[in-house]
Amino acid sequence: MGPGVSIGDNCKIQNYALVYEPAVLGAGVFIGPGVVLTNDRNPRAIDSTGRRKGPRDWDQVGVAVGEGASVGAQAVCVAPVNVGRWAMVAAGAVVTRDVPDFALVAGVPARQVAWVGRAGERLISTGPGAWRCPRTSATYLERDGKLTEDEP
Repeated sequence: MGPGVSIGDNCKIQNYALVYEPAVLGAGVFIGPGVVLTNDRNPRAIDSTGRRKGPRDWDQVGVAVGEGASVGAQAVCVAPVNVGRWAMVAAGAVVTRDVPDFALVAGVPARQVAWVGRAGERLISTGPGAWRCPRTSATYLERDGKLTEDEP
């Protein structure tokens, strides 16, 4: 865990995870075993002249993981990226671009494969732009590639 990492309440960070500053983890985030959240867009040990790079030669960029999101075992998030609220990153995925709220992404590079609800279950389509959680029966609305919780 880097010294400049911000960790929200009720997070669970598993063994062998590497979380480098300036990462920001929202409340209730799950970081699986062996996850890596990077912090350097163009990593090099030396500059273009062959001189060893020092702290002033480094432009830190971070990964932000939103409230309730989960990053599965051995996944890598290549900074700078944002993992949305309640999103899920599958084990072994390599995230190279932002993940929308409630999205399930998988693969190398990670691509969205489904929507998930707060319970972490894949949502079931109930019609155009309408989704339901099979565990909680909560409903969600999809508009312009974004999912939001339906107001009761």
